[in-house]
Amino acid sequence: MELINALGRRKSAVARVYVNPGKGNITINERPLEQYFVDESLQYIVMQPLVLTNTQSQFDIKVNLDGGGVKGQAEALRLAIARALCKIDEEAYRPALKENGFLTRDPREVERKKPGQPGARRRFQFSKR
Repeated sequence: MELINALGRRKSAVARVYVNPGKGNITINERPLEQYFVDESLQYIVMQPLVLTNTQSQFDIKVNLDGGGVKGQAEALRLAIARALCKIDEEAYRPALKENGFLTRDPREVERKKPGQPGARRRFQFSKR
């Protein structure tokens, strides 16, 4: 198997993933997973596709993460890993990943601020007199 790459996005976070056969090491921006995502819930989100397909110790994953906050980055990385697993073996992994919703890009984005308002939807207080 050669190097497989995939892309995942969530809000303004972008995750570029490079997957090689290996021992299960995940390196994010030159740091290990546990050091980059200190919160265990975020580590769980990242590992979900690997745990579901039972491939935690089969692949080494190198990640370039950019933009967004930690939660958005974790979910972008989850999507990228799921897409990479689909490229590796479509028949084996795709049905389970699709059923659990890991192949769907979450389309929700921050709505832009409009001129003459304090926020995207918020209006300044109306004064009749």
